[in-house]
Amino acid sequence: MSPVFQHGDLRLYLLLLLDETPRHGYDLIQALTDRTGGTYTPSAGTIYPRLAKLEEEGLVTKTVDGRKTIYEITGAGRAEVNARRDDIDKIESGLADSVRLIADGVRSSVQDAMRSLNADLAAAAQSMRATAQPAPPRVDARAEAREQLHRADATLTNFRSRVRTDLRTQVARGGKIDTEAITAFIDAMDEAARALTAALQNPRRD
Repeated sequence: MSPVFQHGDLRLYLLLLLDETPRHGYDLIQALTDRTGGTYTPSAGTIYPRLAKLEEEGLVTKTVDGRKTIYEITGAGRAEVNARRDDIDKIESGLADSVRLIADGVRSSVQDAMRSLNADLAAAAQSMRATAQPAPPRVDARAEAREQLHRADATLTNFRSRVRTDLRTQVARGGKIDTEAITAFIDAMDEAARALTAALQNPRRD
């Protein structure tokens, strides 16, 4: 299920990959996953029948190297790649659009997570300022501080788990993680930490 490869496109793109270098089946699957930004990971049942058809047409050959079967493009296959450069350019353009969509999705997800974190931290800071009044003698100030510390620890643990799960799921699916999104995430974390430090050092006095 791919928004990029239309009828016949996958066959041509396999020839392009083999024109770059001989490859075995898993290498072709991994190359397709990488170049589509994780939007398309074909199964062996998709790749090998097409390779067999290309071999029947005299466009590729195969050799067995131990437990691996290596596929290599033939002169006829290379001629087809050269003759269909315009079609290949259209396919490559589609792949680039697909990767950009993945990057936009990751960036949006990280930004949403950071907005949620900033809102939580702002609420926590407001709550700390509201409760920072001198406590009556019967209230244990240290016990109150420990309670707030536990709340902060629990919030950070939950947030860390959510972010790690989102990032690991993205990688497990073969998707890419945009550098700009992670940079924005780190900057927002730094900003949130500075805001919390300032609130701790300068509690509101009513």
